[in-house]
Amino acid sequence: MGIQKTYDVIVIGAGPVGCTAATLCADEGLSTLLVEEHATIGYPVQCAGLLSVQAFHECRVSEDSVLNTISGARIITNNAAITFQAKETKAYVVDRAHLDREIAMHAAAAGSDILIKTYAKHIKKNTVFLTGAMGSYTVSGKVIIAADGPKSSIARMKGLTGPKTVLSGLQCDIRYNMDPSHVEIFPNGSEDFFAWIIPIGNGRARAGLAGTHDVKNRFLTFIKPFEQSCIHFVAGTIPLGVIPQTYADHTLITGDAAGFAKPTSGGGVYTGVRSARHAAATAIEACEQEHFDASSLSVYEKRWKSDFGRELALGYLLFKLRNNLHPSDIEYFIKNAQDPAFLRLIEDKGDMDRPSRLLKRIMFSPVMARSAGHILIKKIRDSSFRLNNND
Repeated sequence: MGIQKTYDVIVIGAGPVGCTAATLCADEGLSTLLVEEHATIGYPVQCAGLLSVQAFHECRVSEDSVLNTISGARIITNNAAITFQAKETKAYVVDRAHLDREIAMHAAAAGSDILIKTYAKHIKKNTVFLTGAMGSYTVSGKVIIAADGPKSSIARMKGLTGPKTVLSGLQCDIRYNMDPSHVEIFPNGSEDFFAWIIPIGNGRARAGLAGTHDVKNRFLTFIKPFEQSCIHFVAGTIPLGVIPQTYADHTLITGDAAGFAKPTSGGGVYTGVRSARHAAATAIEACEQEHFDASSLSVYEKRWKSDFGRELALGYLLFKLRNNLHPSDIEYFIKNAQDPAFLRLIEDKGDMDRPSRLLKRIMFSPVMARSAGHILIKKIRDSSFRLNNND
C-alpha cells in the first residue's frame, strides 16, 4: 500500500491537547491532519471536568461549556475539616464534551483535516498506517504529535517508556445539595490519592476518586450514601510521572501521553495544552528548517521543562510523600491547618497549576512544623516498636 497523502504535521488524538496543537500548526500554514479513534470528539468523557481558571483560559474557548464556578474548597476527614474561601473564581466546572468539540472546531476552522473513528495501527519512521471508518491507508508526516492519552500507542510504537505511575479513576453524577461555590475533598477517601465531590449546580454534583488499586471497592464505599441517585458513570486513567523522553525522530509526545497530569490534583488540561503549544512551536520550526531528527526535536523537551517541568517534579515528590502518610497523619494535619493565618496564606497564594509558589511559603510555617514533628515522632515510635518485637 503506497502513501496516499503527505502532511507537514499529523496529530494523533483530538482532545484539547491534540486539537490545540493542530490549530496552531494549521494557523501557520502547515498541512495538518488530526486523527481521533472515537466516533465522536469529546466522548467518552474521562475527566472530572474541573478546570483551573488558567487551564480554561489556555483552551481559548467561549464560556458556553461552563456549568458552575468554584471559589473555595472544603477538605474533610472523619473528625476534622477545613474550608478555604478565595476572593475570586479559582476554577470552572465544565461540560468536557462541549469544550472538546469547541476546540476541535477551532482546528477545523484553521484548516486541519480531521479523521474520526480512525486509529494508528503502526508507524514506520514518519509513515503512519491508519485504519478505521474510511478503511486502511497510509499517510506520511514530517512531524507526528502524539496526544493519544495515558496509554499512548504512538509512544509505545516509538519505543518510549510510559509514565511512572498510573491511577484509575471512577466518578458518577449524584443528587447532592452542597455549597455550589466549593468543591469537597476527602484525602482519606482513597488511601493513595483522594476522593472528591464537585458541585454542578441545581442540587447535582460529581462524586469520584482515584487510586492505584482496589479502586472499585473504594468508590462503591465512598458513594454508598448516594447510591440511589447515581447516574452517568465515568472511568478514566491518570498518568503520573513524566516519561523519560518526550521526543523521537519525527515525533513529539504531549499531554497525558507524556505523563503530564499534575500529581497534586490529577488534572491534565493546563499542562497538556501548554505542552501542545510547545510542540506546535517546535513542529513549525522543524518544518521551516527541514530538520526532523530526534536531536533537532529535543528542543521541545527543553521548552516544556522550562515552563512546567519543575512543578511536575515537585508534584510527583509530594505524591510519593503522601503515599507514606497514614490517615491519622492527615487528620492531624487538617486539625492543625485550622490556624487562621495558615488558611489566609493558602487562600491568597494558592495556585492549582503552580503549587511550588505556595509550598515555599508554607514549608516553614508553624502548622507544617508541628505536623512534620508529629509524623516524625510517630514514625520513630512505630519503628522502635517493630524492632523491640523482632527482638
